[in-house]
Amino acid sequence: MSYGHAENLARQPHENAVGGAAPPWYMRPNARKALAARDIGTTYWLLKRDGVSQREIARRTGQSQSEVSEILRGRRVRDVTVLERIADGLGVPRPLLRLLTHTPGDDGAYPGGVTIAEPFEGMSAEMLRRHLLALGGVVAFGRPIKGLGELTAGLPVPAMVTDLPSRIGMTDVATIRAYTGHLRTLARTYGGQGASAVALAEWADRLLTVDASDTTRQALLGELAELHTIVAWCCHDCGAVARSHHHVARSMELATDAGDGYRGAYALRHAGMMLIERSEPNDALKMIQLGQLRLDGAAPDDPRVPVLQASCHVVSALALSRLNEATDSTRSQARVQLAKAWDKWEPSHAHARGCMDLDTGLTYLHLGQLDTAEAALAVSARTFQQSSDRREGVVADIALTLVHVQTGEPRGLAMAREAITAVSITKSGNARKLWLQPLADALQARPGNDAKRLARMARQVATTRA
Repeated sequence: MSYGHAENLARQPHENAVGGAAPPWYMRPNARKALAARDIGTTYWLLKRDGVSQREIARRTGQSQSEVSEILRGRRVRDVTVLERIADGLGVPRPLLRLLTHTPGDDGAYPGGVTIAEPFEGMSAEMLRRHLLALGGVVAFGRPIKGLGELTAGLPVPAMVTDLPSRIGMTDVATIRAYTGHLRTLARTYGGQGASAVALAEWADRLLTVDASDTTRQALLGELAELHTIVAWCCHDCGAVARSHHHVARSMELATDAGDGYRGAYALRHAGMMLIERSEPNDALKMIQLGQLRLDGAAPDDPRVPVLQASCHVVSALALSRLNEATDSTRSQARVQLAKAWDKWEPSHAHARGCMDLDTGLTYLHLGQLDTAEAALAVSARTFQQSSDRREGVVADIALTLVHVQTGEPRGLAMAREAITAVSITKSGNARKLWLQPLADALQARPGNDAKRLARMARQVATTRA
């Protein structure tokens, strides 16, 4: 949202956009949710993210910049008069902040006995306790129990807890690292996770508005960079292309600010892989080459660097094999990249080994070397079968099945049925849309009704929303 747009909203605070124009900023879901909860800190943060400066927010709301800063750090705004001034200054209709549009009476309550209060204000702890006891009776006996509490209808939903600390330390950085690790595990196990990943990233980014030492802030920037890379992959796996680009770009910015060469290259490697899956191998190759250049500046004793270097080489090989106008030269370059990837490479964990074999197998598959592709894909499939990383596991299963179906192997149809079933229980949109379709085409090309039925089954799963 530009400043000019905000100015127009201030002049016409109660009008919605018409004539096909975008709706006002306060009608966006995140903004409406924050306003309904009277979460002014999140409201200000959303405005800042859209380009409205802290100085401009202060000018509009009649607050000092220090007040705005305190609110961004988590201070709650409870005074009705201040809330009204904020609503009017930002051009927000008062009802969105649960404010009535007429003037309150002298007793601090609005006509009709409606008092502007925080959720649950006016309800005693005793009332809430009795409500919980009554619910306990329902849980235990299936009905309210006389004398055991009292059910209260229409309890309002309390505001979300969004207060930020006044200062963050390395414990907060470790928390972000743990959240990132858990998200990575979910993405590898089930695929997808885009919506929850985005919510996590938006919350985590707010920590950047909090005071911290230089050491803590640099560490936080690095962890946030890695988080946004994983969020980008989750969005990509859900088919949310624009969102995935946003988060991978954010990751690159954060890694640059942190001076973290490894995480910058890590983001570029993932960007390259996403572009390959979107059939953009030329741009993918450029991203990987930039990642390899960035790795040259990473700490030489970092044990993660050799693993990422090998991954960049194998993804480069895959991109070269996928070029629309592949030549003998580019095919030769792909083989060179594969040799570099495997030279003295030691897998750090099973997932890395499985992915290395998977990308190697896919490269040979596109190069037309089916026997070599089958060997690598079989190893990858076995590796993932022994772990919980089913997202890449189903891709390995589909790719291996594709080789068997294309070569007319007798086991191909049984493998296809198993692979299609495995994909259907993941949350990966790309495993369905990008990988099942080639298998469906190969099955359709085989003679026999069984192959045709499996082709229809594959297409049905491919078009079913995860």
